[in-house]
Amino acid sequence: MRLNHKQIAAYTGGSFVVDPIDATELVCGISWDSREIEPGWLYVALAGERVDGHDFVAAALRAGARAALVCDALDRETRLLAREMGASVIEVPNTYSAVTDLAREWRGHLRGRIVALTGSTGKTTTKNLVRDVVRAGRSVVATKANQNNELGVPRTLLAADPETSCVVVEMGMRGSGQIAQLCEVVRPEWGIVTNVGESHIELLGSRENIARAKAELLEALPAGTGRAFLNAADDFAASIAARAGLSERAVACVAYDGSGHAAFSCTGHAHEVPAAVLASDNVDLPAGPRVWAEDVELDGEGRPRFTLCACGFAATSASEPAFAVERATCHLSLRGLHNVGNACAAAAVGRSLCIGLDAIAGALASSVPESGRQEVLAARGGFSIVNDAYNANPDSMRASLATFCALDVPGRRVAVLGDMGELGDFAPACHRGIGEVAAGLPLDLLICVGELSRGIAQGALDAGMDPARVMRADTVAEVLEELDVYLEKGDAVLVKASHFMGLTRVVEGLVD
Repeated sequence: MRLNHKQIAAYTGGSFVVDPIDATELVCGISWDSREIEPGWLYVALAGERVDGHDFVAAALRAGARAALVCDALDRETRLLAREMGASVIEVPNTYSAVTDLAREWRGHLRGRIVALTGSTGKTTTKNLVRDVVRAGRSVVATKANQNNELGVPRTLLAADPETSCVVVEMGMRGSGQIAQLCEVVRPEWGIVTNVGESHIELLGSRENIARAKAELLEALPAGTGRAFLNAADDFAASIAARAGLSERAVACVAYDGSGHAAFSCTGHAHEVPAAVLASDNVDLPAGPRVWAEDVELDGEGRPRFTLCACGFAATSASEPAFAVERATCHLSLRGLHNVGNACAAAAVGRSLCIGLDAIAGALASSVPESGRQEVLAARGGFSIVNDAYNANPDSMRASLATFCALDVPGRRVAVLGDMGELGDFAPACHRGIGEVAAGLPLDLLICVGELSRGIAQGALDAGMDPARVMRADTVAEVLEELDVYLEKGDAVLVKASHFMGLTRVVEGLVD
């Protein structure tokens, strides 16, 4: 963001409580956390349930903020401090809305490609992979961590400069219409839907409704110039494409498939196959370029190796035939077969930006997981911990268990599973289903933490798992007490639950 004081006031409908020394001075950077403020930034005073940002305006000014957005009156001392520092204070009706207003206007200054993505699972991982692939050939700004809500999305736009080549915006949603609202601000040109699962089913009631909500992203893409990236291995991909009217609106469709069973046809002589006629044999998607994986396997640490394939993209060099079928060997640092699909999505974006497939494969191989997402840690007792406690839903829980059981573990496997949130009336069945899956896997001990996770335990028992290998726990202390006695050198522990369960404390307790 590079806006002057006058622009900030105009874009947010604000008025100066304290005038700047120079209203044309540029303000670069934004935060609503006074501890993050750097010299020259804008501080936004947000009033939360527990903390009121207006109490920290003075701290932000002392840290170097050149402007502050407020919606409540400041005390005399803070106003005097702003004058002494030469900073402006701008009063707006609502600071939350002001952040959105500011991003909406700043969007008009951005000249780079705006890529947005959503999905039930894999959003943050796919966003990181897209970011790392784009970095192989262009400048990029991407959503930090999983800041994909009404504040995080505007902040991503505001973190970009007009010269930024690509902005990757992750979009979360909790109900119908929310992605459409975010798209009004972001105005994406390209859109990725990773999949349609069961997360947020509590609010939307069915996967069909979830698919409709995800389709809002592709509906927002510009006719004639937009580009949609759809997971051909997902059973709702075709209905999303139809609902978004991709063919009718001449929005290009790029299909990707990380299942290892793709049946994309790239018939004819390679140099004669235009992107417009490439078809998919396994899903009814509009014709267009394709990316898929062949020869998929896991190494001893659960990391996928595969051949990355692409077809229907323009040549990246004069010696390469146009629209040739390309292949590159890829070995991910991320764990789990599910990440092959995420990698194919990122590769599809990269090839659409004319980045070479070999460079894409190298970027994918270098991309590492964020803390709390399939993060493997070593404990002093000689056992290992797979920290996947950042979040959970039925799809990611199944994927995490499958990945964990594919690891080369010299000792025993222990799964510590906690409650999954936002499932509503579907929660009992979903938790029992995870227990049934767990019963069929080579787990030596299953520890279920929380009230809903009693369903995991019951599902495992009903599916025939030995009761001696199933434990219920109500607290982290109980889990740590059991593991302190049970674990030995060479064992491995998976910790997985929704974030609200706080099972990162299990990880911390085991590492310490």
